Amino acid sequence: MSASPAPSLPTRIDGDPDRVALVVPGVGYSPARPLLHFASSVLARHGWTVQELWWRIPEAFAEFTTEQRIAWVERQVGAAVDAEGGACRLLVGKSLGSLAAGLAADRALPAAWLTPVLTLDHVARALGRATAPTLLIGGSADRLWDRSVADATGHQVLELPAADHGLELPDDPTGSIDLLRTAVARLDTFIGGLPPGGGTAA
Repeated sequence: MSASPAPSLPTRIDGDPDRVALVVPGVGYSPARPLLHFASSVLARHGWTVQELWWRIPEAFAEFTTEQRIAWVERQVGAAVDAEGGACRLLVGKSLGSLAAGLAADRALPAAWLTPVLTLDHVARALGRATAPTLLIGGSADRLWDRSVADATGHQVLELPAADHGLELPDDPTGSIDLLRTAVARLDTFIGGLPPGGGTAA
C-alpha cells in the first residue's frame, strides 16, 4: 500500500491584487506555525493578498557572520518583494525575518515584526529610521527582545509578560493560547488601522 501524499501547504491567499502582504518566517518557525498562520488569516480577513515566504536555511548558516545573515535575509525578502511588481505593501515577519527591517525602512513598507531580534544594532537602527507604520510584538522572557529598545523606536509595541521567543509560556499550553489570542488581536487592530493603500496616510 502506497503512502498518502504529503498535504500541500498554501503559499498564497488571493485578495486585493494591489495590496500584497509578505509573511516572512524565522529560522525554524515556518508560515504554518501558529503566529504566522493566524497572521495570514488576519490579513486575508482584511482583504489582503497574502504571499508566504518559505525558505531553506543554508547548511552553513550557523557559521555565517551577522553581516552575512543580514545580507542573506535581505536577498530572500527583497526578491520576494520585487516579484510582486510594486504591489507588496506590508511585511509580517518572525524573528530572523526582522533582519530585513532595513529593507522595510528603505522602501517605506509598513511592517509587523513578531519577536524581532532587538539585540542586534542593525535591527534596532533600522526600526529607528522606519517611517511607515510598524508594530513590534515580543515576550519579556525572550533574550532577543529588549523593551527599552522597542520603545525607543517610537513604534507601536506589545510586550507579553513571561512569554518566550515563541510567544509561549513554558509548560502552560492554555496560557500560551491566551497570549496567542492577545498577539493576534493586536495584529488585527494594527492591520485594520492601515490606510487603504497599506502605507502611510496622506
